[in-house]
Amino acid sequence: MHFIWPEVLWLLLLIPLLVVGYIWALRRKRTLAVHYPSLDLIRPALGPGHRIRRHIPPALLLCAFSLVLVGAARPSARVTLPADYLTLVLAMDVSRSMLAEDVPPSRIVAAQQAAKSFLQELPTHVRVAVVSFAGNAQLVQGVTDQKDALLAAIDSFQLQRGTATGSGLLVALNTLLPESAIDLETMLYGAEFKSGILSPQGGAAAGRSLDQRSAPEASEVAKPAPVGSYTAGAVILLSDGRRTTGPDPVEVAKWAASKGVRVYTVAFGTPNGFIPGLEGFSFYARVDEEALQKVAETTGAEFFRATNATDLASIYQHLSSKFTLERRDTEITALLAAAAAILVLLALGLSMRWYRR
Repeated sequence: MHFIWPEVLWLLLLIPLLVVGYIWALRRKRTLAVHYPSLDLIRPALGPGHRIRRHIPPALLLCAFSLVLVGAARPSARVTLPADYLTLVLAMDVSRSMLAEDVPPSRIVAAQQAAKSFLQELPTHVRVAVVSFAGNAQLVQGVTDQKDALLAAIDSFQLQRGTATGSGLLVALNTLLPESAIDLETMLYGAEFKSGILSPQGGAAAGRSLDQRSAPEASEVAKPAPVGSYTAGAVILLSDGRRTTGPDPVEVAKWAASKGVRVYTVAFGTPNGFIPGLEGFSFYARVDEEALQKVAETTGAEFFRATNATDLASIYQHLSSKFTLERRDTEITALLAAAAAILVLLALGLSMRWYRR
């Protein structure tokens, strides 16, 4: 918890003074007490616990006053609240290594089933886009909140050769941040991507930063956003193999981090994933966990490892809860004011009930 106006907290020094004043008032009243020949006559009328009971209403008022002073300092706390309007981009590997049957009935079928369950459980305020990548990447379904369209996009996956993990991440980022004006055609087919800088093939020094728009003159590069500061959306990237073509996903992740975008990564499959008899050949399909871990770490997100369909379903369930609720700094002055009002009403009620005043 932190305070917007911490100087007001100095007023809390009034609390000890009020306690001292209350004690002084009690002692002063003793000089005005009425003398009875025997206390046995009045003790039954007072009832048990009367010595403590008479201090409860003043104590409640003191607590209420303390809460008012703390509230005047405008406290802010990190609390869990329902997430605002959110956009997620689901980027899924559709390379032929997804035919491996180490996750029954196959990696691709298990991944599709888990993704569809994830989409169905998302709340209505979350919009989703679907990107697939193999030897190249494409936007399968644009940003929408229509669950039927998203489920149909997942079912439409066609497996292809190659694994362009970086290309899939670039298309996902362009979908999430269309205002960034990423030149996908140049980046994916006509240039080399290095830490957000385009270097045209042939070594010419005419490359431009992604943060520079299409103006003829070079413009000042925008200041990078804090890592993980973008709260309007995120990317979820699932892959089961190693990059064979396209830009390095770790370098693309550095650009995503400069925009504050989190990229959650999922490594899917077992270490001994095996595809028997594909086009007359058999080969192992192993995931590049190191690269996926680096992507998540660079963007301030989380890396997950799923070796079976149950693991993958649990990961998606975890992500669903993360995007439904978020932790953020929120001013809680109103809560303290409400608590103080309740204490005041309680003190007044007890005083009227016990002492008729």
